[in-house]
Amino acid sequence: MWPSSTFDCPTATRGPATKDFVPCPNWSAPGILVVMYSDGMAPQQLSRDECLRLMASVSMGRIIYTRQALPAVELVNFALDNGDIVIKTDGDGKLAAATRRAVVAFETDCLDAQQVGWSVTAIGPSREVTDPEDIGRLQKIDLSSWTYGTRERFIRVSPELLNGRRHSAHG
Repeated sequence: MWPSSTFDCPTATRGPATKDFVPCPNWSAPGILVVMYSDGMAPQQLSRDECLRLMASVSMGRIIYTRQALPAVELVNFALDNGDIVIKTDGDGKLAAATRRAVVAFETDCLDAQQVGWSVTAIGPSREVTDPEDIGRLQKIDLSSWTYGTRERFIRVSPELLNGRRHSAHG
């Protein structure tokens, strides 16, 4: 547990009122930046269960993977299945090829115009769903795609790391 003084950055040391993030000046471990603050409230960390509950409340997210040795991000429809993220894609697409047996990140959020809301990031291995029973069950999930084309393959991401934050209005 971090000392409470780590989170109590005095406003007198902030300098000009900006939206820039500034490291806490009174943390005693040199060379390690752990806490940053802004002009607003610090985001609230969410539990794994809360992260999964919030993720289930939306249908679109971003999958982050490696394509030709570069980071790639794609907006996708998804569903949760027993804590795993499931997306539907075409079997010959770049996304399906790049995510097979790879570690990927997945991010989803819900923020209003005042930047109040939440964001969740999941990191874990992905794999193509090949079990016929599993495919049959997943085909019954309402997992429609907003892009054109046939989407017949399922990719499953099993989150090993799950990080969520609730964001409050800047004040």
